[in-house]
Amino acid sequence: MTVLFSRLSGRLEARFDAERDQLPLWLPVGFGLGVAAWFALSDAYAWTAFLLAAGALLFGALGRAGTRWGKALAIFAFAAALGCGHIWWKAERIAAPVLDHPRMAEFTGTIERFQRLPARDSVRLVVRSADTGLPPRLRVNVDAEDAVPALQPGATVRIRAWMMPPPPMAVPGAYDFARYAWFSRIGGTGRASEVEVIAPAGEPGWRAMIAGWRQSLADHVQSRLSGGEGGIATALATGDQGAISEVDAEAMRRSGLAHLLSVSGLHLTAVVGAVMLLTLKLLALSPMLALRFRLTVVAAGAGALAGIAYTIVTGAEVPTVRACVAAILVLIGVALGREAITLRLVAVGALIVLLFWPESLAGASFQLSFAAITAIVALHEHPRIKALLTRRDEGLAQKVGRFLLALILTGLAVEIALAPIALYHFHKAGFYGALANVVAIPLTTFIIMPLEALALLFDLVALGAPFWWLTGQTLSLLLGLAHAVAETPGAVALLPTMPMPAFALMVGGGLWICLWKTKWRRWGLLPVAAGAFWALGTPAPDLVVTGDGQHLALRTDRGGFALLRTRAGDYVRDMLSETSGYEGELAAIEDLPTAACSADLCAAHFTRDGRTWRLLATRSRRYVDYEPLERACAAADIVVSDRSLPRTCLPRWLKADRTLLERTGGLAITLGDRPRVVTVRDRVGRHPWMRFD
Repeated sequence: MTVLFSRLSGRLEARFDAERDQLPLWLPVGFGLGVAAWFALSDAYAWTAFLLAAGALLFGALGRAGTRWGKALAIFAFAAALGCGHIWWKAERIAAPVLDHPRMAEFTGTIERFQRLPARDSVRLVVRSADTGLPPRLRVNVDAEDAVPALQPGATVRIRAWMMPPPPMAVPGAYDFARYAWFSRIGGTGRASEVEVIAPAGEPGWRAMIAGWRQSLADHVQSRLSGGEGGIATALATGDQGAISEVDAEAMRRSGLAHLLSVSGLHLTAVVGAVMLLTLKLLALSPMLALRFRLTVVAAGAGALAGIAYTIVTGAEVPTVRACVAAILVLIGVALGREAITLRLVAVGALIVLLFWPESLAGASFQLSFAAITAIVALHEHPRIKALLTRRDEGLAQKVGRFLLALILTGLAVEIALAPIALYHFHKAGFYGALANVVAIPLTTFIIMPLEALALLFDLVALGAPFWWLTGQTLSLLLGLAHAVAETPGAVALLPTMPMPAFALMVGGGLWICLWKTKWRRWGLLPVAAGAFWALGTPAPDLVVTGDGQHLALRTDRGGFALLRTRAGDYVRDMLSETSGYEGELAAIEDLPTAACSADLCAAHFTRDGRTWRLLATRSRRYVDYEPLERACAAADIVVSDRSLPRTCLPRWLKADRTLLERTGGLAITLGDRPRVVTVRDRVGRHPWMRFD
C-alpha cells in the first residue's frame, strides 16, 4: 500500500510540477466551490459537514506539505472552507426583517432608488420605510401615470400599497426572487394604489446623486430614440434594461445576443479603448508632450478613469465591476509593458468579486460573464489557436479572413461555454448565437456605441440629431438581426429543469478543460459528457403546480402541456413552459378529450408507463358540497387546490392543497414506475430566505 501511494504521489507531483503556472488559477475556484456548496446544500448541518470535510482535507494535505500537490490541495481546501464560511457569515450578517404575510399597508418612507420601466408602463421604487410595523426596506411598483416628477431619490413619500413577502420560486427551477431580496435587504414587495410626495428630495448624497444622473441620462436617451431602439440605447448607456420590451428581450435571448444588453466586458472595453486611443492621439499632436512624457501611461490612466465612471453610471452590476477590475489590471500591465490579458487576470477579477459579493455566484450574471471571458482567454492562449490567429504580413483578404475566423471560433467557444448555464437558469439556449455574434459584436462595438457616444457629446451643443438618427438605424439593424435569427426554425434548444448535479458536472469539467494546459485537461470531457447526458436524459415533468396552487400544467399524451386556468398571464405561461422545456402553445385542460371540467372543478385522466392516473383540481373559490367533493377525491390519484380541503378529501396518492403547498412550495411531479415529487422547498433548503413552515 505504501509503495502504491508513493507511486501515485510521484505521478501527482510530476503533473502539478508541469502545471505549476496554472495552480494559482484554482484559488478562486476553491473559494467559489465553498460558496456554491453553501447554496447547494440544504441546512446548517450540511454546511458544517462541508466545513469539517474541507478541514479534514486541509490537514490531510498538510501531511504532504513537502510536495507541490500537497500544498496546492491544502490551499484549495482552505479556500473552499473560507468561501463557505464567508457566504454563511454574510447571509446572517445582513439579515433584515421580512413581511410575514400579505396585507394592505400605508406607510411613510424615503425613496432610495427610482427606476423607470417603460416597457411595463410603471416605475419601480426602493423605499426606506419609517413605519416600525414594516420592514425597513421595501420595493414598490407604481403605475407610470401616478409617477409625478417629484418622485426622486431622497424624496419623502406616503404610499398605500398591497404588500407581500418576497415571493420564492413559484415552481422548482424558476427564478428565486426571495434569494435576491434577502441579499438586497428588501423585506417586502408590492404595487402602490396611492402615492403622495410629502417632502421633495433635499440635498442628495453621492449615491442618490449618481442614481439621479443615471436616470436623467436614461430619460434623455429615451427622448431621442423611441421603441426597441431607445430601450437598447438606454441599456448601452446606463445598464438599465427596463425600457426593453419583452418581445425584443426574448428575441435577443433566443438569438444569443442577450449579452449585448448587459453592460460587461464588451461595452467597457469599447469605452476604455476609445478613451485611451483618443487621449493618445490628441496628446501626440504636441511634440513637447510626446517627447517628454510616456503618453501610453497617461492614456491608460484616462482609460481607467473612463472605465470607473462608466461602471458607476451603469449601476456597478457584477459583470461591469468584473470587467472594470479586469480592465484596470490590463491597463496596469500595458503601463508596465507586460502582457496582462491572461487567465490570471480573470482569476483575480473573480476572486475580488467573490470576496465582496459572494452571493453573485448563484446568479446567472456572474456565471455567464466569467464563463464567457474564461472560454475566450483559454481559447486564445492555446498554442495552436494562437499560432493560427496571430497577425502576420499578408494580403487584405487573408487578414479579413483571419479576423472573421477569430470571431467565429470565439463565438463558438462562448456559445459552448454558456449553453449549460443558459439551459440551467433559463431552460433555453440559442443554436445560432455564434453566427449572429459575428455581425452583432462588431456592429455594437465599432458602430453603435461610438455613434451613441458622439450623439450624447454633440447634444451638449444641440447638434446630436444626425448622430441619433444613425444610431437608431444601426440599432434597427441589430434588432432585425435578433428577430430574424430568433424566428429561424430550430434556433433554440429547450430543456426542462436541469438537475443541479448535472450542471455541477458540466461546470467542473469545463473548468478542468480551461484551467489546465497539459494533456490531462482532456479528462474534463468526461464530467462534461456525463452532465450533458444526465441533463438531456432528464424527462419533462408530468405535472407542474405553482406554489399558490392556482396554476398547473399537465403534460399531454402528445408531449404538449395544458393549463388549468386559461386566463393565466404571460408571466405564468412563460414560467411553466420554460421549466417544462416546452415552447409550443399551451392548451387548456378542459379541451382534452380525457377531461371533464366545470366552473369549479376539473377532472382528467392520463396514462404513464401503462398506468392510468386521475387528476382532480379546483379552479374557483366557490363552495363545493362535501359529499360530491369527497367522492371525487376518492376517485382521484392526485388532487390540487389553492385552498385547504377538508380532511375527508382523501385521494389515492397526493393531496396538494393549500395546507401542503404552504409547507413545500411549488411542485414538479414525474409519474411512471417510480413517481417522484420535487418541491421548491427541496431546492431552497433551510437557507435564511426560506419562508415555508
